This record gives sequence, structure tokens and C-alpha cells, in this order.
Amino acid sequence: MILAIALFAPSAVAAQNAPDPAIEAQARGEVIETLGSELRANYVFPEVAERVATELQARAAAGAYDSAKSAQAFASALHEDLRAIGKDGHFTVRYRPDFQPYEPEETGLPGEAEIAEMRQQSAREAYGIARIERLAGNVGYLDMRGFIQPEFAAPAYEAAMQLLDGSDAIIVDVRSNGGGDPQSVAQLMSHFLPLGTDLLINSIYDRPEDTTRHFWNDRAVGTRFTGPVYVLTSDYTFSGGEEFAYDMQTHGRGTLIGETTGGGANPGAMMQIGHGLIAFIPTGRAINPITGTNWEGTGVAPDHPVAADKALHTALAMALERIAGETGDAERRQKLAGLLAKLRNGDVALPQWKHPRRN
Repeated sequence: MILAIALFAPSAVAAQNAPDPAIEAQARGEVIETLGSELRANYVFPEVAERVATELQARAAAGAYDSAKSAQAFASALHEDLRAIGKDGHFTVRYRPDFQPYEPEETGLPGEAEIAEMRQQSAREAYGIARIERLAGNVGYLDMRGFIQPEFAAPAYEAAMQLLDGSDAIIVDVRSNGGGDPQSVAQLMSHFLPLGTDLLINSIYDRPEDTTRHFWNDRAVGTRFTGPVYVLTSDYTFSGGEEFAYDMQTHGRGTLIGETTGGGANPGAMMQIGHGLIAFIPTGRAINPITGTNWEGTGVAPDHPVAADKALHTALAMALERIAGETGDAERRQKLAGLLAKLRNGDVALPQWKHPRRN
């Protein structure tokens, strides 16, 4: 899943700024043939791969791509058809002539220069954390925009949770989260589990390797929060962002508020398909230990459906009501009731959310 956020997101910008050379019919045919081969060899569902590859060949033979005279136009046409036929939101085709596939050292591990670059990039992105705040009523707020590799993100998660320590409830916002590393999803969730917990959070089956990787909680995390947690979602929430919401919901550790998410549960990798074009092909599928399935194609449905831009207001109101109902301090209960009244009247300032695709 990390490849989807680390490589795919920048490629859209790069494609807009890259040269757009002409692409001849023979080259288009070669790209479609290579794409079909990569699908058949790697896509997580072989029967779907065969159907998609066959349909793309048929469309090409019928002249569907004859008008796509430039590399970017052809990439765009393939991108739309690949998603429409395969019905997988992770499918992507881009024109990226400068793309370099990941090649680990002979040891199978990244080299020192690559580690330094990854660390620097992770730091620039604030380890996926956009905002940490203590809201009115002693409610913590954590805005997660992505799940960076755990080797770099884990200390940042610990620092964030230390800042939120002592909150009476915590709101985790993944409305603008497009994905990331599943190990980091498990790492963050570990902070919301009681000490001593051993929990299989999620598993991912990989077709090319024919293996299943299991993601357990990290028993060694320091700061933990076992109180009420509210997770905010939107239709933009995707991939690893969805996994966090799904895991928190299915394991009974979070109440989801917002919109049904985008529906992408199949991780994969970017692959070169010739003539400067690359394709993101999902090679695996998530398997939740509670449901035995995942959110692919359906998205994660919230427990309390509301418009995404109203989700924080709704979550804070629910948190304040719960805190007030559980406190034995009459004076504090009265203060919380007054705060709740102000919130409902629109007199409490909250971080504003804007849809990443519409603003």
C-alpha cells in the first residue's frame, strides 16, 4: 500500500508537466500486450486479469485507441478503461518516462542513500501527521493524511500520542488520507489498545509470492489511550486510510463518523509497460480476521453517516455527551453542557475541512 501513496500521488503531477510525445499504433499495441502480460502474471484475481486483458485487446482491435495520438492521451484512455473494466480503484496508468522501478540492494534491503532519502521525505511530510490539537472539552484531535513507513513514523506516533495523553476522548481524522503502509496502520492502532494485548489486526495475501503477511499490534508502544475514539471518514479516504477506519471499527475500538470511503483494499506496485508508460497493478488483497474479507469496491460504511465537512462537529458533540454522561463531577458536567450548547449554536471554533479533490 505504501507504493500507492509514495509513487502514485506524485506521478499525476509529473504527468501534467512531462513532455507529451506522439505514440504510434505499433507502440500502442506493444503497451497493451505488455499490460496484459503483467495483469495475467500479477493481478491478485487471475480470472479478472484474464477478462481485463482480453477486453483491452478487443477494444484496441476495434480502434478504441486510434484517436489517442499522444502518450499522455493514450495513458489516460487506458487508465479509464482499466478501472472501468477491472472495477479496482487502485488500477492506474500514467506516462512517466523518468520512472525508475524499485531495485533493492543484493541484501534485499535499501541502501544507505535510499534510507536517508526516505527519511528526509518522511520528515518533509511530517510523517503523515497534519495536525495535533486539544479541542474544547479536553478532546484530542489527530489529523492523519497518510501512513509513512513505520521505521520513520513510529517515533512520531509516540510523540503525537504523548501530546494527546490525558484526553477524555480522541478524534482521528482520516478524511484526507489516501493510503500508506499497512504496518504503520497497525502501529498507530497499537496506541489505542490496552497494555498486554495480542491482536491480529489485518492480513494481506500477495499473489506473485503466494504468501500471506500478518500484521499484529506492537506490544512495545509506550503511550496508550483506551478511552472513546471517533474516526472521521470521507469519500476521499482510500486504501491505508480506509484500513485504519475498518480495523478500528471491526475490532471495536472506534466509532466511525462521516461518509462511506473510496473502496480500495488491494495493494500493489508500479510496473513499467513500455514506451514510458507505467501501471499500478494490485497484487494483493486485505483479509480482516473478524470479517474474513475487506472493503474493496464497497468502501467502509460509517456508524454515523453525515456529510464529511460536518463529521468533526458531530464527533465532538458525541464525545462531549459521552464525557458528560460518565463524569461524576457535577460542576464539570454543567460546564460540558454549556460547551455542548455553544457547539450546537456554532460558537465553538473547529478546524475546517476541505475536500482534496474539490478545493
